[in-house]
Amino acid sequence: MSSTTSTAKTDSFDEFYCEVKEIEKRDSVLTPVQQIERLLRPGSTYFNLNPFEVLQVEPDVSLDEIKKKYRRLSILVHPDKNMDNSERAQQAFEIVNRAWKTLENDDTRKKCLDIYEEAKERTDHMIEQKRKKLKKENRLAEGIPEDDPAKYKHAVYVMTMKLFADMERKRQHLEVRDMEERKRKREAEIEQEEQMSLEKEWAKNFEESRQNRVDSWKSFQSTSKEKKKKKIQGFKPPKPKPESR
Repeated sequence: MSSTTSTAKTDSFDEFYCEVKEIEKRDSVLTPVQQIERLLRPGSTYFNLNPFEVLQVEPDVSLDEIKKKYRRLSILVHPDKNMDNSERAQQAFEIVNRAWKTLENDDTRKKCLDIYEEAKERTDHMIEQKRKKLKKENRLAEGIPEDDPAKYKHAVYVMTMKLFADMERKRQHLEVRDMEERKRKREAEIEQEEQMSLEKEWAKNFEESRQNRVDSWKSFQSTSKEKKKKKIQGFKPPKPKPESR
């Protein structure tokens, strides 16, 4: 047996062994405790943006398969099945439910699939750029890591997670902007209401003061007429003096 054949067999065995270990690792996360830990691990907020990742299904599987996986997971992490860890189980249960509702709906599932397709397109473009660079450097024969199907799949996975994260950041940005816009409008409305209230109060005070001025003027006129009348009524012409001769 040649060394080349021996090496090829060794590589084939190593790949098979790695694949088996990967399957064992994946299956090992099927216990309730491990599923809860997986869904609530550090960075889970980032990972759980991808509903396919939450339910541990491939994006191209049927909705029936997704539903089966959802039911299995929801039972595993249900709070009633994890009484000694019910609080964390409830959080995990809600994450699983949210992922299912996203994939159950035709519109939101299509959006998730669109993200996955875009991730593949971007990964393929990245690979193409790597090959161009190797070709330019006369190193095309060396190949690239993504020539390995497992590494290509991982690259697509990483890109998919990045796109889900970008989408979430965009959503949060729009939400903050919308909230700030609503806050600005409300503050403008409050300011306008206060201004209208001040103007109304000013008009009321002005009307009251105007009426007071009118009443005061009428009172003054009336008093003046009374005084004038009394003055006229109380006026006595001087007595004529007798002529002296």
